Amino acid sequence: MKIILNNKEEIFDGDQFTITELLKVKKFTFKMLVIKVNSQLIKKSEYDTAIVKEGDDVMVLHLISGG
Repeated sequence: MKIILNNKEEIFDGDQFTITELLKVKKFTFKMLVIKVNSQLIKKSEYDTAIVKEGDDVMVLHLISGG
């Protein structure tokens, strides 16, 4: 499966997976994330059910606070 992840083309085995599975595969462990699939915001409560499939444009943004 080919998707665009953070503006970079990536290839994965399989034909679809959930946001949770994507985060595990890419080792995204940061606690504060904003995730969009095809410009649609995905709520944290939907990570286990939201599906990423061939051709999707996925953005995973890390939120960092500071002072």
